[in-house]
Amino acid sequence: MSNLRNRILPPSFLSVCPKEAGFCLWLLHPDPSSRPNLREVLSSSLIYECKNIPVTDLTLAQIDEKDPEAYLLLHFLSSLREQKVNQGAKLVIDIQCLEADIEEIERRQLLRTKSKTSELLSSSGENADVHPHCSSINARSISAWSISSANEERLLKNIDQLEQAYFSMRSKVELSKSNTAKRSDVEILKVQDNVFQFQDNSGVMEESKDCIGSFFEGLCKYARNRKFEVRGGLRNIGIHNSTNVICSLCFDHDENYFAAAGVSKKIKIFEFEVLLNDTVDVHYPLIEMSSRAKLSCVSWNNYIKNYLASSDYDGVVQLWDASSGQAFAQYAEHKKRAWSVHFSPVDPTKLASGSDDCTVKLWSIKEKNCIDTIRNVANVCCVQFAPHTSHLLTFGSSDYMIYCYDLRKSQTPWCKLSGHGKAVSHVKFVDCETVVSASTDNTLKLWDLNKTSSSDLSTNACSLTFAGHTNEKNFVGLSACDGYIACGSETNEVYAYYKAFPMSITSHKFGSIDPITGQETGDNNGQFVSSVSWRTKSNMVIAANSSGRLKILQLV
Repeated sequence: MSNLRNRILPPSFLSVCPKEAGFCLWLLHPDPSSRPNLREVLSSSLIYECKNIPVTDLTLAQIDEKDPEAYLLLHFLSSLREQKVNQGAKLVIDIQCLEADIEEIERRQLLRTKSKTSELLSSSGENADVHPHCSSINARSISAWSISSANEERLLKNIDQLEQAYFSMRSKVELSKSNTAKRSDVEILKVQDNVFQFQDNSGVMEESKDCIGSFFEGLCKYARNRKFEVRGGLRNIGIHNSTNVICSLCFDHDENYFAAAGVSKKIKIFEFEVLLNDTVDVHYPLIEMSSRAKLSCVSWNNYIKNYLASSDYDGVVQLWDASSGQAFAQYAEHKKRAWSVHFSPVDPTKLASGSDDCTVKLWSIKEKNCIDTIRNVANVCCVQFAPHTSHLLTFGSSDYMIYCYDLRKSQTPWCKLSGHGKAVSHVKFVDCETVVSASTDNTLKLWDLNKTSSSDLSTNACSLTFAGHTNEKNFVGLSACDGYIACGSETNEVYAYYKAFPMSITSHKFGSIDPITGQETGDNNGQFVSSVSWRTKSNMVIAANSSGRLKILQLV
């Protein structure tokens, strides 16, 4: 046997790998009855240790290539195992993030509870510990007491999208920890002018750096509102009349009045509070101003209360005095239809307009002619000044793009945002660093201007895509206020979103008016919501549809 062993296995192998050599000799035992069966081979210690060797490193290399079915099965199992290992590693990281954030929220809640307890004790003058169990209260128990069943149901219904939003926020936290290269000219996004809306926002800016707090704030704002309630509206609108389409709605500086304009060639001024009175059957405008062409947009001056600007289908931009109802200036340099006009919220003398002639024109109420022209490669569908500076202007184009310009260097775009699949119909600033856009590709997109590039298309600047409404061919309106976003839909509905989450908070259907009974029905009849505008003093939005009906909706 010793001679046989030396002839089969070299002495060097016997000395270096005694365990493997013993296993081979066991398989080659002269007595067949002493050789191991398959079960003994698979359960042997040597085979068990080999299981820890990666399958792709050993088995695939040694498998018989003449057995393709076995090879395919082994490849599938190996790939599946690798995928599950990666998923397990990611799951461990996700759980660690959740545990860390739970501890942080509990710590903050405990500090808040202790602070409130101290205030109560100091105000009552008691020295004894009134609530000795307060220190044991944590965030989980408080959330269990305070969350309503309705909100819990909404959260569970949207748990996948909320999870996506949470881990997206978490990834931004990790990204911010690394030294990510940023643009050197982002000073235009900072508050530069003395704008009353932003004078006291230093605390807000600090709070925005707290990603966990921002996510919690967004979750609260999303959960606290569940539906739209109708608070009022106009009742004197003709039924199924295409000439009644309201294309634009705009509040004045104090939000006591709003203007409605559209294809009726008229700008109508209404008092907001009067429309909340349900006892009035017919509401008439305080002032009515007539234009020669169909109106596409209206914008109220933020400082000069009685000044309005309008754009029309003839390409004319007009300035109106709302107190007298008369036009006092007219700019007719556009060669085609002007889709949009906007007064700068910072500089009351400056306004901009966008047209089908592929230009954006800048105007001053002190000048008779255009003061600057930005030439685009495609039709300009909308223009919007930034709310914090008179230097930053953005506009949407029919080439699916959004352009931002620093008006001090208007020869080239400050950035170009790419991501929509069809024409961009509306662009609105959510805050000084974020814009939201609407497109006929059925989506809204949120853009982070800090992630843009001046040298190339900013395809990575889109931080969120909102979907749910229908928008394939019409301009359906867009408005943003305090992180809330409202838009129209070609299903004759108004949709509300919050900037942190891709799913809608709620929607409200206009319906149609039965011409015989005068009652609202659920039929669309081809109508769509054509314009929306938030009232910043409240959580109310005014919305109009293509039949000319107007409603005041409150988010509750």
